[in-house]
Amino acid sequence: MTIETPGFPGTVAAATVVVFRNGPAGEPPELLMLERAGSMKFAGGAAVFPGGKVDTADRELAAKLSQGFGPDDAASRVAALRETIEEAGLVLGMQVPVTADQAAEARAMLIEHRALSVVLDHFGWVPDLGIFNRWARWCPRREGTFDTRFYLADLGTGAVNVSKDNTENSHMFWASANEVLAMAERGEISVIFPTRRNLERLALHNSFAEARNFAALYPDEIISASIRDIDGTDYLTIRDDMGYPVTAQLMSTVRRS
Repeated sequence: MTIETPGFPGTVAAATVVVFRNGPAGEPPELLMLERAGSMKFAGGAAVFPGGKVDTADRELAAKLSQGFGPDDAASRVAALRETIEEAGLVLGMQVPVTADQAAEARAMLIEHRALSVVLDHFGWVPDLGIFNRWARWCPRREGTFDTRFYLADLGTGAVNVSKDNTENSHMFWASANEVLAMAERGEISVIFPTRRNLERLALHNSFAEARNFAALYPDEIISASIRDIDGTDYLTIRDDMGYPVTAQLMSTVRRS
Protein backbone atom coordinates (compact mmCIF):
# COMPACT_ATOMS: atom_id res chain seq x y z
CA MET A 1 0.00 0.00 0.00
CA THR A 2 1.36 3.41 -0.91
CA ILE A 3 1.52 6.28 1.59
CA GLU A 4 -0.65 9.15 0.41
CA THR A 5 -0.18 12.86 0.89
CA PRO A 6 -3.36 14.29 2.44
CA GLY A 7 -5.19 16.99 0.51
CA PHE A 8 -6.42 20.37 1.70
CA PRO A 9 -9.75 20.47 3.58
CA GLY A 10 -12.80 21.20 1.48
CA THR A 11 -11.21 20.56 -1.91
CA VAL A 12 -12.68 18.30 -4.61
CA ALA A 13 -10.72 15.27 -5.81
CA ALA A 14 -10.12 15.15 -9.58
CA ALA A 15 -7.90 13.33 -12.06
CA THR A 16 -6.50 14.09 -15.47
CA VAL A 17 -4.44 11.95 -17.84
CA VAL A 18 -1.83 13.00 -20.37
CA VAL A 19 -2.25 10.42 -23.15
CA PHE A 20 0.87 9.92 -25.28
CA ARG A 21 1.16 8.40 -28.72
CA ASN A 22 4.22 8.06 -30.93
CA GLY A 23 4.84 11.04 -33.18
CA PRO A 24 6.05 10.80 -36.79
CA ALA A 25 9.49 9.19 -37.20
CA GLY A 26 12.09 11.27 -35.40
CA GLU A 27 9.51 13.67 -33.96
CA PRO A 28 8.44 14.15 -30.31
CA PRO A 29 5.44 12.22 -28.98
CA GLU A 30 1.96 13.65 -29.46
CA LEU A 31 -0.53 14.32 -26.67
CA LEU A 32 -4.32 14.07 -26.72
CA MET A 33 -5.92 17.47 -26.15
CA LEU A 34 -9.59 18.37 -25.74
CA GLU A 35 -11.12 21.81 -26.23
CA ARG A 36 -13.87 22.23 -23.67
CA ALA A 37 -17.20 23.63 -24.73
CA GLY A 38 -17.48 27.34 -24.07
CA SER A 39 -20.54 26.76 -21.89
CA MET A 40 -18.60 24.71 -19.32
CA LYS A 41 -18.24 26.38 -15.92
CA PHE A 42 -14.64 25.26 -15.41
CA ALA A 43 -12.12 26.05 -18.16
CA GLY A 44 -14.84 26.70 -20.73
CA GLY A 45 -13.28 26.99 -24.19
CA ALA A 46 -9.83 25.97 -22.95
CA ALA A 47 -7.63 23.16 -24.30
CA VAL A 48 -7.11 20.56 -21.57
CA PHE A 49 -6.12 16.94 -21.00
CA PRO A 50 -8.95 14.40 -20.50
CA GLY A 51 -10.19 14.27 -16.92
CA GLY A 52 -12.74 15.24 -14.33
CA LYS A 53 -13.99 14.82 -10.78
CA VAL A 54 -13.63 11.61 -8.78
CA ASP A 55 -17.09 10.37 -7.85
CA THR A 56 -18.46 7.90 -5.32
CA ALA A 57 -18.72 5.08 -7.87
CA ASP A 58 -15.02 5.54 -8.71
CA ARG A 59 -14.11 5.09 -5.05
CA GLU A 60 -16.29 2.00 -4.71
CA LEU A 61 -14.77 0.38 -7.79
CA ALA A 62 -11.23 1.27 -6.72
CA ALA A 63 -11.79 -0.46 -3.37
CA LYS A 64 -12.92 -3.63 -5.14
CA LEU A 65 -10.00 -3.68 -7.58
CA SER A 66 -7.39 -3.47 -4.78
CA GLN A 67 -4.29 -3.18 -6.98
CA GLY A 68 -1.88 -1.91 -4.34
CA PHE A 69 -2.48 1.82 -4.60
CA GLY A 70 -3.69 4.03 -1.78
CA PRO A 71 -7.47 4.56 -1.76
CA ASP A 72 -7.38 8.16 -3.06
CA ASP A 73 -4.77 7.38 -5.70
CA ALA A 74 -6.69 4.29 -6.86
CA ALA A 75 -9.98 6.20 -7.07
CA SER A 76 -8.26 8.92 -9.10
CA ARG A 77 -6.87 6.32 -11.51
CA VAL A 78 -10.36 4.87 -11.96
CA ALA A 79 -11.69 8.38 -12.63
CA ALA A 80 -8.92 8.98 -15.19
CA LEU A 81 -9.87 5.76 -16.97
CA ARG A 82 -13.59 6.52 -16.86
CA GLU A 83 -13.25 10.12 -18.04
CA THR A 84 -11.01 9.13 -20.95
CA ILE A 85 -13.63 6.67 -22.18
CA GLU A 86 -16.44 9.17 -21.71
CA GLU A 87 -14.70 12.22 -23.17
CA ALA A 88 -12.61 10.66 -25.94
CA GLY A 89 -14.01 7.18 -26.59
CA LEU A 90 -10.58 5.79 -25.73
CA VAL A 91 -10.31 2.66 -23.54
CA LEU A 92 -6.98 2.41 -21.72
CA GLY A 93 -5.33 -0.32 -19.73
CA MET A 94 -7.56 -3.36 -20.20
CA GLN A 95 -5.89 -6.74 -19.99
CA VAL A 96 -7.34 -7.86 -23.34
CA PRO A 97 -7.44 -6.05 -26.71
CA VAL A 98 -10.39 -3.68 -27.17
CA THR A 99 -11.91 -3.14 -30.61
CA ALA A 100 -13.20 0.19 -31.91
CA ASP A 101 -16.77 -1.14 -31.80
CA GLN A 102 -16.36 -2.24 -28.19
CA ALA A 103 -14.91 1.14 -27.25
CA ALA A 104 -17.90 2.91 -28.82
CA GLU A 105 -20.35 0.62 -27.00
CA ALA A 106 -18.48 1.09 -23.73
CA ARG A 107 -18.68 4.85 -24.10
CA ALA A 108 -22.43 4.78 -24.75
CA MET A 109 -22.99 2.53 -21.73
CA LEU A 110 -20.88 4.75 -19.52
CA ILE A 111 -22.75 7.88 -20.56
CA GLU A 112 -26.04 6.12 -19.83
CA HIS A 113 -25.15 4.47 -16.51
CA ARG A 114 -22.46 6.87 -15.21
CA ALA A 115 -20.52 4.00 -13.61
CA LEU A 116 -17.46 2.25 -15.01
CA SER A 117 -18.28 -0.94 -13.10
CA VAL A 118 -21.30 -1.53 -15.35
CA VAL A 119 -19.04 -1.40 -18.43
CA LEU A 120 -16.42 -3.71 -16.92
CA ASP A 121 -19.03 -6.27 -15.89
CA HIS A 122 -20.64 -6.22 -19.35
CA PHE A 123 -17.40 -6.91 -21.22
CA GLY A 124 -15.64 -8.93 -18.54
CA TRP A 125 -12.78 -6.43 -18.58
CA VAL A 126 -10.25 -6.05 -15.77
CA PRO A 127 -8.35 -2.75 -15.87
CA ASP A 128 -4.69 -2.41 -14.98
CA LEU A 129 -4.53 0.84 -13.00
CA GLY A 130 -0.74 0.68 -13.24
CA ILE A 131 -0.97 1.99 -16.81
CA PHE A 132 -1.38 5.42 -15.22
CA ASN A 133 1.97 6.82 -14.14
CA ARG A 134 2.18 9.63 -11.59
CA TRP A 135 3.13 12.98 -13.11
CA ALA A 136 2.07 15.77 -10.72
CA ARG A 137 -0.59 16.92 -8.29
CA TRP A 138 -2.00 20.44 -8.28
CA CYS A 139 -4.41 22.04 -5.85
CA PRO A 140 -5.14 25.64 -4.84
CA ARG A 141 -5.33 26.11 -1.07
CA ARG A 142 -8.99 27.13 -1.23
CA GLU A 143 -12.17 25.32 -0.30
CA GLY A 144 -14.19 24.13 -3.29
CA THR A 145 -11.22 23.98 -5.71
CA PHE A 146 -9.96 20.87 -7.49
CA ASP A 147 -7.25 18.66 -6.01
CA THR A 148 -6.09 17.20 -9.32
CA ARG A 149 -3.76 14.25 -9.79
CA PHE A 150 -2.07 14.24 -13.19
CA TYR A 151 -1.13 10.88 -14.74
CA LEU A 152 0.72 9.80 -17.88
CA ALA A 153 -0.45 6.93 -20.11
CA ASP A 154 1.13 5.60 -23.29
CA LEU A 155 -0.60 4.33 -26.43
CA GLY A 156 2.58 3.56 -28.34
CA THR A 157 1.60 3.54 -32.01
CA GLY A 158 -1.61 5.41 -31.28
CA ALA A 159 -3.61 3.37 -33.81
CA VAL A 160 -6.93 4.28 -32.19
CA ASN A 161 -10.17 6.08 -32.96
CA VAL A 162 -11.07 9.04 -30.76
CA SER A 163 -13.92 11.50 -31.08
CA LYS A 164 -15.35 14.41 -29.12
CA ASP A 165 -18.34 13.79 -26.89
CA ASN A 166 -20.49 16.66 -28.27
CA THR A 167 -21.31 17.82 -24.75
CA GLU A 168 -18.33 18.83 -22.64
CA ASN A 169 -15.89 19.07 -25.56
CA SER A 170 -16.07 20.87 -28.88
CA HIS A 171 -12.83 19.66 -30.51
CA MET A 172 -10.09 17.03 -30.08
CA PHE A 173 -6.61 16.92 -31.50
CA TRP A 174 -3.19 15.30 -31.18
CA ALA A 175 -0.09 17.51 -31.02
CA SER A 176 3.30 17.62 -29.34
CA ALA A 177 3.64 19.67 -26.17
CA ASN A 178 5.63 22.30 -28.06
CA GLU A 179 2.99 22.45 -30.80
CA VAL A 180 0.22 23.01 -28.24
CA LEU A 181 2.22 25.79 -26.61
CA ALA A 182 2.82 27.40 -30.02
CA MET A 183 -0.90 27.26 -30.77
CA ALA A 184 -1.58 29.02 -27.48
CA GLU A 185 1.02 31.70 -28.24
CA ARG A 186 -0.63 32.34 -31.62
CA GLY A 187 -4.02 32.71 -29.94
CA GLU A 188 -5.49 29.64 -31.69
CA ILE A 189 -6.33 27.98 -28.37
CA SER A 190 -6.57 29.03 -24.74
CA VAL A 191 -4.85 27.18 -21.87
CA ILE A 192 -5.22 27.66 -18.14
CA PHE A 193 -2.21 28.16 -15.88
CA PRO A 194 -1.73 24.53 -14.70
CA THR A 195 -2.08 23.16 -18.25
CA ARG A 196 0.51 25.61 -19.59
CA ARG A 197 3.03 24.82 -16.86
CA ASN A 198 2.61 21.07 -17.38
CA LEU A 199 2.92 21.39 -21.16
CA GLU A 200 6.22 23.23 -20.63
CA ARG A 201 7.41 20.44 -18.35
CA LEU A 202 6.26 17.78 -20.83
CA ALA A 203 8.06 19.57 -23.67
CA LEU A 204 11.38 18.82 -21.98
CA HIS A 205 11.05 15.15 -22.91
CA ASN A 206 11.36 13.26 -26.19
CA SER A 207 9.52 10.09 -25.14
CA PHE A 208 6.92 8.75 -22.77
CA ALA A 209 9.56 6.79 -20.86
CA GLU A 210 11.69 9.89 -20.41
CA ALA A 211 8.76 11.86 -19.00
CA ARG A 212 7.71 9.01 -16.70
CA ASN A 213 11.23 8.58 -15.34
CA PHE A 214 11.60 12.33 -14.85
CA ALA A 215 8.43 12.53 -12.75
CA ALA A 216 9.69 9.72 -10.51
CA LEU A 217 12.60 11.96 -9.45
CA TYR A 218 10.24 14.32 -7.63
CA PRO A 219 8.16 13.74 -4.49
CA ASP A 220 4.42 13.22 -4.62
CA GLU A 221 3.66 16.63 -3.16
CA ILE A 222 0.90 19.12 -3.91
CA ILE A 223 1.76 22.12 -6.05
CA SER A 224 -0.18 25.30 -5.22
CA ALA A 225 0.16 28.53 -7.17
CA SER A 226 0.43 31.81 -5.30
CA ILE A 227 0.58 35.49 -6.26
CA ARG A 228 3.93 37.20 -5.64
CA ASP A 229 5.08 40.75 -6.14
CA ILE A 230 8.24 40.71 -8.26
CA ASP A 231 9.77 44.14 -8.80
CA GLY A 232 6.42 45.82 -8.26
CA THR A 233 4.45 43.53 -10.60
CA ASP A 234 2.13 40.67 -9.64
CA TYR A 235 3.06 37.19 -10.89
CA LEU A 236 1.35 33.85 -10.37
CA THR A 237 4.10 31.51 -9.21
CA ILE A 238 4.76 27.89 -8.27
CA ARG A 239 7.61 26.31 -6.32
CA ASP A 240 10.90 26.07 -8.20
CA ASP A 241 12.03 22.61 -7.05
CA MET A 242 9.56 20.37 -8.91
CA GLY A 243 11.08 20.28 -12.39
CA TYR A 244 9.04 23.00 -14.07
CA PRO A 245 11.08 25.16 -16.46
CA VAL A 246 8.75 28.16 -16.01
CA THR A 247 7.60 28.94 -12.48
CA ALA A 248 6.13 32.44 -12.81
CA GLN A 249 3.72 34.15 -15.20
CA LEU A 250 2.59 37.75 -15.31
CA MET A 251 -0.72 37.82 -13.46
CA SER A 252 -2.32 40.01 -16.11
CA THR A 253 -1.75 37.24 -18.71
CA VAL A 254 -2.91 34.29 -16.61
CA ARG A 255 -6.05 32.27 -17.24
CA ARG A 256 -6.74 30.33 -14.04
CA SER A 257 -10.06 28.60 -14.84
